[in-house]
Amino acid sequence: MTACCTPSGGARSEPTPAIPRSKEVSLRDPEKMILLPGGEFLMGTEDSEGFAEDGEGPVRRVRVSPFLIDTHAVCNDRFTAFAADTGYRTEAERIGWSYVFAGYLPAALRHISPRPEVAPWWCGVAGADWRSPEGPGSSLQGSGDHPVVHLSWNDAQAYCNWAGKRLPTEAEWEYAARGGLEQRRYPWGDELDPNGTFRCNIWRGQFPSRNTAADGYRGTCPVDAFEPNGHGLYNMTGNVWEWCSDWWSTSHDTAVPLVDPRGPATGASKAMRGGSHMCHVSYCNRYRVAARTANAVDASGGNMGFRCVRSP
Repeated sequence: MTACCTPSGGARSEPTPAIPRSKEVSLRDPEKMILLPGGEFLMGTEDSEGFAEDGEGPVRRVRVSPFLIDTHAVCNDRFTAFAADTGYRTEAERIGWSYVFAGYLPAALRHISPRPEVAPWWCGVAGADWRSPEGPGSSLQGSGDHPVVHLSWNDAQAYCNWAGKRLPTEAEWEYAARGGLEQRRYPWGDELDPNGTFRCNIWRGQFPSRNTAADGYRGTCPVDAFEPNGHGLYNMTGNVWEWCSDWWSTSHDTAVPLVDPRGPATGASKAMRGGSHMCHVSYCNRYRVAARTANAVDASGGNMGFRCVRSP
């Protein structure tokens, strides 16, 4: 898999404590969900802009059952409610560090924070976590409606257990992201900025040295920013990568049609979808609906979040 704009991690902490499933879903997580009817769609792509090594293709016919999906990614305010109710501490909090984009850090902190060789624009920052997304001295002030970040797959699972929800399969996620369109590059069509209108929060400028923030945001944006897709879902591409339930694989069954596929039974990493505010066409053109990447279940970083689904 081509190196992407998500920092890699693994074997960083003790097993995540289980959170009891809520019996009061409407009280625990009142965020609006939309019921999608399900049905058949063409999943994957053979787009020339894609990454064949990521297993974006072949295009295959898939059928998904009806499901409910959050209109937007889980925001800081909702995760704050979860943490207050349960006392849950994320993996980044328990191990004491997480990855932050170097450009967001003051020089002194940037210089003392180690960087991975494969993606040197990331710094492993002591004290960075969801409450302090840019490390010591940063906070959530003014960003309660932004997506919660520095969340591992294990952390997202804990939230889902509390909320009475679950993470989407890749098939559910892509069906939802397409918004009723067939084989289009983005949730709104094939043009990134139709008629000069920005439709997502991605890196604008030259990656990783200069972000013009032409779309209005240098980092994350509110979870309901920009126009929703045809299903009424916000930010299905850009802003933050969203964890899925599937183990990662680049091989796909092409039986016709696949019914509610859930990926391999086991694996080394979990799939993520949607791209993030750090994706740029020159390096990580993965803000297309068929694009995908993966990471270890305990990995976290400043551009990784999630949204929830549940069965009707």
